[in-house]
Amino acid sequence: MRRKRAFLVINPRAGQDMTRLPDVIAVLAAAGWRTDNAIVEYSGHSIKLAKKAAEEGYDLIIAHGGDGTINDVVNGVMKCKGHQSVIGVLPGGTANQWATEIGMPLDPIKAALTLIESDPRAVDLGCIELQGFMLPAPHQGDNREQQSTKSKKNQRHTLSKSCHYFLLTAGFGIDASIIHDTSKMLKAHLGRVAFDVAALKALPELHSFPATLNASENEHTTKSLWQGEALQIILGNTRRYANAVEFTPNAFMDDGALDACVITKGNPLSTIEQVTSLLTRHKPDNATADYFHEPHFSLTVPASLLLQLDGSTIKLTDTLRKSDRETLRTMTDVDQLQATYLFDTVPHVLQMAIPRAYNNTLFAGAPKKGEEQRPASSLEKPEANEQNMTATNGQQSQYTERADENAQVVVQQETQANGKNGANGHRVTVIGVALHSEKKQVYVIAGNTNKERTGEIKPAAISINAKTTTIDEIDENASPSIIQQLQEGSVIVVEGKESERGVIQATHVTL
Repeated sequence: MRRKRAFLVINPRAGQDMTRLPDVIAVLAAAGWRTDNAIVEYSGHSIKLAKKAAEEGYDLIIAHGGDGTINDVVNGVMKCKGHQSVIGVLPGGTANQWATEIGMPLDPIKAALTLIESDPRAVDLGCIELQGFMLPAPHQGDNREQQSTKSKKNQRHTLSKSCHYFLLTAGFGIDASIIHDTSKMLKAHLGRVAFDVAALKALPELHSFPATLNASENEHTTKSLWQGEALQIILGNTRRYANAVEFTPNAFMDDGALDACVITKGNPLSTIEQVTSLLTRHKPDNATADYFHEPHFSLTVPASLLLQLDGSTIKLTDTLRKSDRETLRTMTDVDQLQATYLFDTVPHVLQMAIPRAYNNTLFAGAPKKGEEQRPASSLEKPEANEQNMTATNGQQSQYTERADENAQVVVQQETQANGKNGANGHRVTVIGVALHSEKKQVYVIAGNTNKERTGEIKPAAISINAKTTTIDEIDENASPSIIQQLQEGSVIVVEGKESERGVIQATHVTL
C-alpha cells in the first residue's frame, strides 16, 4: 500500500510560530505520512497551492493559518474537479473559529496529534455569487413591486456567474467594517484585542442599511422573508461568529441549508444596546433579531457595503470581472447602487478532517456510538475496534493543562524512568499521545528530550506499534494500549532508531 501524502499550506502572515513546523512534520512522519509544504507568498497564492495539491492527488491538504487561510484552501481544492483530498487545519490565526468549533487544539504539536486521530467527514459549503447590481427605481411614489420591476428591466446589470465558497459565515454590516479596519500589525501583537480596538474606533460610524432577504425556491420563484433596515446580516454554515457569538445557534454542517440572522434596526436606545451587545460578544437579542433556515437565499443590499467571508473582507469590485468593472464606472449615482447576492448551499461536497473526540455538535447526522458512518475517502481504512474508539473519545483531557494534583504522579514516573534503561534510550517528556486513525495498535507520541552534552531541549516524535515492547511501572510487559494513558508531563524511556526527521521507531518503551 502506498504511503499517504500530506501537503501543508503555510501562511506566515497569520502570525503563527514558524519555528515549530519541523516538529509538526516529524509528528506526521511518525504516523507514516510524507508531508510536503509551501509558504504563501502573496494574496491568492494559497488558493493556487491548494488547487495544485488537489490536482496532484495529495490525500490530506492542511491549512496552517487562520480562518482566511482555510477559506483559500477550501476554494483552491474546489477548483479541482473530481478531487479526493481531505482538508485539515493547524490553527495559526487570530480567531481560529473553525479549529475551536471542532475541538482542534491551538498548540501546533497537539493539533498535529489530533489530525492523526481525525476522520474525514462530508460537510456542506456555502456558495456566494454576485447576481447583479442596479439603481433604485426613479419614482418614489411607486410601490416596491413596481420599483423592483422597473429596476430589473431598465437599470439592472447581470453578471457572469462566479461562485466563491465559504465554510463558516458570510456577513454584511458591523462585522465586515470591524474586520476591514483592524490593523494587521495590531493583530500580530495583540491578537483578538486588535478587533476590540477596531470596534471602538468604528462604533461612531456604524449605521443601518436597507436590505431585502428572499428565499430562492427555484430559478423562477422566490419567497419574501424580510425587508427593512438592518444593522447586521449573517449567513452561517456553522454556529459561532469570530469564535465568540452564536449568531446562528441552530446551524448544522450537513443539513443542506444555511441559517440567516438579521439584526434589525430598532429605536435609538435598542440600537445602541444591540451594537454594544455584539461588540461585547453576546448573543443577539431575539426581540431585534430574525432567524431563517433555507437552502438558497437572495439578498439585496447597498453595493457600498463590505462583504465578510470566513473572517476576511471583500469589496464589490473584487467580485467583478474587468468588463463588469468598466460597466460599473459608467453608471451614474453609484452611491445609490444596490447589489443582489445569491447564497446557495452545496451539500456534502467536501471532506474535512474532524477529530474523533469531537462531540458532533455541528452534525445533524452524527454517527452513533459503535457504528461506522464515516464517509469513504482516500484517508479512510479504519482498523480500530469499538473499544479503541471509545477509549480514544475519552482522551480529550490529555490535551488540556494538567492540574497540580498530577505533579506527584509525574515525579514518580520520572524517578522510575531514571532507573530503567536510561543509559541506552531516549528520556522523553510527553506532550501528547495519538492513536492512529487508520492503523491498528499504532500510536504516536510527541515530546521533548534533552541533549546529553548541551542540555538543549530537542523535540521528539515516537512511533509505537504492536511489535514494540512496552514495560510498565512494575517491570512487566504491557499492551501498547497502555500508551494512551500517558499524561502530558510524563517521562518515558524510548529505545529505537532515530530517522533524519527526528522520528524514533520504538523497539522498547519503559513507562
